[in-house]
Amino acid sequence: MFLDASFSWLLLSAIAVAAILYSSVGHGGASGYLAVMAMFGLDPAIMKPAALTMNIFVTVLLLVRLIPAGHFNWRLFTPFIIASIPLAFVGGAVTLDSRIYNIIVGLTLILAMWRMLVVAEDDEKIRMPSLWVALPIGGALGFVSGLTGVGGGIFLSPLLLIFNWTTIRGSAAIAAAFILVNSIAGIAGYASTTDQWPQGIPVLVIAAVAGAIVGSELCVRRLAPHHLRKALAIVLAIAGIKMLATA
Repeated sequence: MFLDASFSWLLLSAIAVAAILYSSVGHGGASGYLAVMAMFGLDPAIMKPAALTMNIFVTVLLLVRLIPAGHFNWRLFTPFIIASIPLAFVGGAVTLDSRIYNIIVGLTLILAMWRMLVVAEDDEKIRMPSLWVALPIGGALGFVSGLTGVGGGIFLSPLLLIFNWTTIRGSAAIAAAFILVNSIAGIAGYASTTDQWPQGIPVLVIAAVAGAIVGSELCVRRLAPHHLRKALAIVLAIAGIKMLATA
């Protein structure tokens, strides 16, 4: 068992805080969980299945809150995910130099953060993308997701908002579903390579879900759209700086 007496409440609190921040903008929080677990010295072999499992539970909770509230658009979501799934497998088979990929992803996230800050409000004139635009973007995001190991929502959310394809809460719902599908695929791939499941993951999941309960409330009811944009910018900045710092 990898959880022992040194497994502190501080770690669980940090997981919960990451879940609050990420779930408030529709993200599962994998990059945040990985950063926290690395900081507390958890075994790298445990971190991937733990982060994916937490992603699944948090995004399911988000969708349970967002779909009944009318924020999920199947017509917008479907072409992105159809193109994403096969190319995620292709991306997963490609290996980039870690320093190059960290710099590329980090700069992309910082640019997206800046774009979130300069757009103050939801655009009332939502414009649905054509199929011929959504399919290649979904495929590209799937490839990047497989290449980098990130769920993809952190790239999808800014695009949805920058091009006014949906509202801030609509982007949260679609990002959550996008992350959920990719996380399920990732955990299925992990399960196919081992017959032993790391113990202690349920404790981390409980901490993440506790944080996501608060974060999902902020996402659905409490935070105004411009505050949600600022929260998303913070998430993007944290992830981008983390990538650049490890380059």
